[in-house]
Parts: sequence; structure tokens; C-alpha cells
Amino acid sequence: MRFLGLDVGDRTIGVALSDPLGITAQGLTVLERGSINDDVAKILSLVAAHDVCEVVVGLPRSLNGRVGPQARKVLEFAARLEKEGLAVKLWDERFSTRAAERHLIAADVRREKRRRVIDKLAAVLILQNYLDHRRLTDPGRA
Repeated sequence: MRFLGLDVGDRTIGVALSDPLGITAQGLTVLERGSINDDVAKILSLVAAHDVCEVVVGLPRSLNGRVGPQARKVLEFAARLEKEGLAVKLWDERFSTRAAERHLIAADVRREKRRRVIDKLAAVLILQNYLDHRRLTDPGRA
């Protein structure tokens, strides 16, 4: 039972994949954004190729918890995935990109490389937080 994690931005989508037991998240890829139809087709292809049961989409709420302009775009994207028959879970992703950048800086990753992998790492953090929460709230699942 695999899960796919998404960090949906305006230019790219960071993608992470869980292990078959749904315990750990690993970075999979960064997709360049195209049209909504192209983006959804890419996600559907990944779901089919990796036998994914649920897609976890990071929802970038504002600091006060409200849904701002970027979060509305992500909600529309998630709704489109659901329309295609995918099981979608929205997950609060506040600070995931900043946390990813801190990890990369601590690992002494050069700025040019950070730009290429930050979205993938943010997707890993989103998915891993979801998997950890899922395991802690229902220990019988893991």
C-alpha cells in the first residue's frame, strides 16, 4: 500500500513516494508544471506505475490557518485529482519548503542544487509527516 506525496507549486510539483508498507517517504521526482490536464496525466501515470492507494497533497495554509490564494490553487488541483477517481488527502504543509531548505543548507548542498531538489524534499516532509501521523493515530494500520 503506497502513498504519493505532492508539493504543488506554480512552476513545479515535488513528488515523494512511500515504501510498500507506508512507513517511510522517499523523494521520487520534480515535475515541471504544464497545463492542468498534463499535470493530472503525469500524476495518474505515477499512481498507476507505483500502485498508489492515496495521494497526499500539501495544503499551504497561511500562518493563521486560513486558505489564501496559493492554497485555493492547490484545492482546485486536488479536486481535479479526485475527479479522476484518486483518493486524495489534504495535509497542512506550513513551513515544509522552509524546513526542506534548512535540511539542505545543513547538509551543505550548494544553492544551485538546492533549487533543483527542494520541492522533492518538501514533498518528502509532507508525506512523512502524514505517514507518521497516520501511524500514531491508528497504530493498527502500521
